[in-house]
Amino acid sequence: MQWDQTAVFWTHSVTPIVVGTPIAVLAVGLLNKNEDGKKRGMYLASTMLISTVFSAGLKYSIQRKRPFIAYPDLDQVVAADTPSFPSGHTTKAFALATSLSLAYPKWYVIAPSFLWAAGVGYTRMHLGVHYPSDVLGGMILGSGTAFLSVKLNQWLNKRIEKDWFFDGKKSVDDAYQPNN
Repeated sequence: MQWDQTAVFWTHSVTPIVVGTPIAVLAVGLLNKNEDGKKRGMYLASTMLISTVFSAGLKYSIQRKRPFIAYPDLDQVVAADTPSFPSGHTTKAFALATSLSLAYPKWYVIAPSFLWAAGVGYTRMHLGVHYPSDVLGGMILGSGTAFLSVKLNQWLNKRIEKDWFFDGKKSVDDAYQPNN
């Protein structure tokens, strides 16, 4: 029972973290008048939007029943009223972890981001609302949308012939130089 409460807390951390992180990065970029910080915040936000749209589209296209519906003996610890595949929580967590890792390629960003995302995936199964394949699908979809978002930003930069968007090429150290 104690682990159930921890799992519920962990799984409910997704929305505040995936909404708050892009806002915080963007706000710091705006406050510091740092163009690269603003681009990274917008990149994180666009990744979250893209991952949410793709996840919802797949959920309602596939219409997979939740494990607690297919197997009534399973305990459902948290509410879930949408179809099962892919795990939306896992998709968003891995989209954020991957996009943070691309925007800030340092071990102290990458390791905690992916540990948190993996924990989210595990809690979705532990709480009886997802199959392992739902979580795996969310991991792949979330990571894929982060890479798609970088490619989209690179294409937009090339198309408008100005670096208005995060291009995934600058290192984090370059973003905090005084001339940026």
